[in-house]
Amino acid sequence: MIVETDPRRQGILILDFGSQYTQLIARCVRESQVYCEILPYDAPFAEVEDFDPAGLILSGGPATVTELSTPRAEPKLFEFGRPILGICYGMQTMAAQLGGEVENAHHREYGFARVIQSHRSVLMDGLFDDGDGHSDSGLDVWMSHGDRVIRLPEGFNPIAVSENAPLAAIADEKRRFYGLQFHPEVTHTSQGRAILSRFIHRVCGCAPNWTPENIIDGILENVRSKVGSDQVVLGLSGGVDSSVLAVLLQRAIGDQLTCIFVDNGLLRLGEAEQVLDTFSSQLGIHIVLVDAAERFLAGLKGILDPEEKRKAIGRMFVDVFQEQASEIERARWLAQGTIYPDVIESAGGRSTNAKVIKSHHNVGGLPESLHLQLLEPLNELFKDEVRSVGRELGLPEEVVDRHPFPGPGLGVRVLGEVRSEYLQILRQADAIYLEELRQSGLYESTSQAFAVFLPVKSVGVVGDDRAYEYVVSLRAVETIDFMTADWKRLPYELLARVSSRIINEVRGVSRVTYDISAKPPATIEWE
Repeated sequence: MIVETDPRRQGILILDFGSQYTQLIARCVRESQVYCEILPYDAPFAEVEDFDPAGLILSGGPATVTELSTPRAEPKLFEFGRPILGICYGMQTMAAQLGGEVENAHHREYGFARVIQSHRSVLMDGLFDDGDGHSDSGLDVWMSHGDRVIRLPEGFNPIAVSENAPLAAIADEKRRFYGLQFHPEVTHTSQGRAILSRFIHRVCGCAPNWTPENIIDGILENVRSKVGSDQVVLGLSGGVDSSVLAVLLQRAIGDQLTCIFVDNGLLRLGEAEQVLDTFSSQLGIHIVLVDAAERFLAGLKGILDPEEKRKAIGRMFVDVFQEQASEIERARWLAQGTIYPDVIESAGGRSTNAKVIKSHHNVGGLPESLHLQLLEPLNELFKDEVRSVGRELGLPEEVVDRHPFPGPGLGVRVLGEVRSEYLQILRQADAIYLEELRQSGLYESTSQAFAVFLPVKSVGVVGDDRAYEYVVSLRAVETIDFMTADWKRLPYELLARVSSRIINEVRGVSRVTYDISAKPPATIEWE
C-alpha cells in the first residue's frame, strides 16, 4: 500500500455524471477510511492532475451513451495510468470510448437483480450471497439502467452476467480498468461495500488513513495556517456541527476564538440555557450571548416563502455577527459549521449537474457585503464523520448524538409567516415530543425528530365545546447520510401518547398528524 501521512494526498477522485447516488459513492469511500473528492465529469484535466488521485470512479448518470451529445469522460483519463472504476453510466461511457458498443436494452432493469460471476477478478472473487463458496456463486445487486454494453473493448473480460445484462461487470486487469452495470454504493447491493473496498485498497493501494484522529490533525493545521494571529467569530447554535467546530477551533487557536450565541427567538424550549451551560460552564469556551429575538421576528414579518425566510434569517445572522465582530480587535474570520450535505443541497458544489433543493443560511444566504472571511473547516465532512470527530474530541454524548437542528431554527418549522404565538405553541409541542421519544428509548435510534406547526385550523372538541384550533405534525426519520431518508416506524402507543399530551397540554392545538413521507420525494424539513 502507498505510505502517506497526509490522508488528503492519497485519495480517490469521483467524477460525477449526474447520478443521484454520487454522494453515496463518496460516503462509501470515506467509510473505507480513504479520502475522496467529487468533481464534475467535465472538470479540466489539470484539476485531476492536481488532485493526483490513487484511483478514479466514474459515477452513474441519467443520460444515454447512445446519443452523441451526452456526457463523455475526458479521453486523457484512460491514458493517465491510474485505476478506473466505472459504475452504470460510467461503465457504459468507458466501454464506448475505448472501442466497445452500447445499446438501448429491450428490457430496462430497475431494482433487485442477480449477477453470476463468470470470470475471476480481484473485485469480486470469493464474494457471494448464497453461502456455498463456489466461484459461480451469485450476488444480489441493485440495477438502474436502460442501456447495456453488448461488445467489450479490447483487453476487457466479462466478470459477471445477469439475466438482462450479459456484461454486468467487466475488467481489464492489465490496465486496472473495471466496470459495474449495477450500483455497489447502495445498501441493496449487499456486497457493494466489499467490492468498492477491493477497488480502493487492493487495486488502488490506498491505506486506511482517513480517520478521526487524522481529520482533526489536518483541520487544526489548516486553521492555524489560515488564521494566523487573527481573531475568529463563530456562530454557535448548540447543534452537532457548530459544537464540534467550537471545540476544534478552541484547540487550534485558543483565546483567538469568540463564540456568539444568538437567541433569535427561533430556538427550542430551554435551548439558550442548555447551550450556555454546556459550552461556557462545562467546556470553558468563551461565549457572547446576543438577545435578538425581537429583531428576527420583526425581520420575518409578512414573509411566507420558505426560501425568502431562509435568506432573511441568514442575512440577519450575518448582520449580528458583523456588529459583534466590529467590537473584537483583529476579528477577520466568520467560522461556520457548514458540512458537505449543506453544500450539496444548496448546489454549492462544483458539479454542473447540481440543482438547488433549498438554500442553507450558512451556504446560500451570505451577502456580498460580508466584512469577514469565511472559515468552514467541516465543509468536506458528512454528518457521521462530524460525530466521529466530536467523540474523538471528547464532547459529551448528549451533544454528539443530538439530532440535527436547522440553522434557521423553528423559522422553517413554522410554515408560512413566523409569529410569536405560533412559536410558543411549537416549542411546547416539540418539547413534549422529544421528551416522550427519549423516555421511550427511541431517541438514539431515530436520526431526526421534530414537530411542525401548520398555520391551518381544524375542528375539534374540548370538553363539551367545539374548538377550532391549529394543527401540529410530527416528523421522525431514519437515515445514514441525510441525503436520503425513510420515515421512522414509531410505535402507535408512543404516537398516541404524544398526540394526547400535545392536545391536552398545549393551548391552541386541536389535531396532531404524523408525516410518513420519504426523502426523496419529500425533504426532511418541511421548508
